[in-house]
Amino acid sequence: MPVASRYEHDDEYPHDLVERMRELGLFGATIPVEYGGLGLDYTTYAMIVEEICRGWMSLSGVLNTHLMFAYVLGQHGTREQRERFLPAMARGEHRAALCLTEPHAGSDAQRIRTTAVKKGDHYAVNGSKMFITNARYGTLYSLVVKTDPQADPPYAGISLFAAEKGPGVTVGRQIEKLGYKGIETCEVSFEDFHVPAANLIGGAEGRGFQQVMSGLEVGRINIAARAVGVARAAFEDAIRYAQQRTTFGKPICEHQAIQLKLADMATKIEAARLLTRQAAAMKDRGERTDLAAGMAKLFASETCQEVALEAMRILGGYGYTKEFRVERYYRDAPLMIIGEGTNEIQRLVIARHLVQRHKI
Repeated sequence: MPVASRYEHDDEYPHDLVERMRELGLFGATIPVEYGGLGLDYTTYAMIVEEICRGWMSLSGVLNTHLMFAYVLGQHGTREQRERFLPAMARGEHRAALCLTEPHAGSDAQRIRTTAVKKGDHYAVNGSKMFITNARYGTLYSLVVKTDPQADPPYAGISLFAAEKGPGVTVGRQIEKLGYKGIETCEVSFEDFHVPAANLIGGAEGRGFQQVMSGLEVGRINIAARAVGVARAAFEDAIRYAQQRTTFGKPICEHQAIQLKLADMATKIEAARLLTRQAAAMKDRGERTDLAAGMAKLFASETCQEVALEAMRILGGYGYTKEFRVERYYRDAPLMIIGEGTNEIQRLVIARHLVQRHKI
């Protein structure tokens, strides 16, 4: 993607590229046709995300939380909520952000402190969120709150709202990041922010944790596909350079040390892609995918980090400069290890499922 490096190095929001994605219908990629979306399956969606991230990973972040919330609305929202929000989301008129993480609550999501207290026909929301992608330019928040702070277990007191931005919402500072630049990541605070009671997803309190977790399955497929795309870009740049750069009288791709790297990189990328496609296909069949999506996200993101570093080693000093794209891949790769559940959490989830599956 020719313009990616300029946007990325300037940390500039790519309004024109986002508008082009809207024109292509990508904000409605997985939204059903009956609500004005493209109605694509998740296997096709994973392919699209991979290709976008081969060009520039940050762009896929605009779509991820948006389509995660579209999935949650489609699966858990009332008919009225689906009809009210999904067509506008498919057109890109509403763009969704996930307001889940808080300064003290990341992996332990059930420890959030943001509260929503019902007052007649609305809820008053107070609290703060951290690391929110699409916070500034999004218009619709997938807002995770405590409606019963005393609930035991804590997740039973969590509810989810479709919250349109308005008075009481403050989008704070834009957090400077190692990579994933060009897309805003912000603090958001809520002070007596009124959300209509009709916007409570599913119309019932206490279901938010399960609703958000179901959406994160889609998010992990997205993250895995992102990782495959970035790893693929790093590999392609590395193998191209290896054929052009000569040392000791021959292209470095003919040196065994470089050949071993290229072989391992390509093999792991293909394995990561197959894990991602398997998770997406399971989602398409309506199967539970927390294990498969977790495995795909774990392996693909670790592969991405490894491949990005190996690509930098192949390019040598040039790979460390901003004149080549490899340094961007290297900075972007860690996001996939952390985002949508850290890989440490993925390993715990995977292990628990495996023990249950093989229980004696």
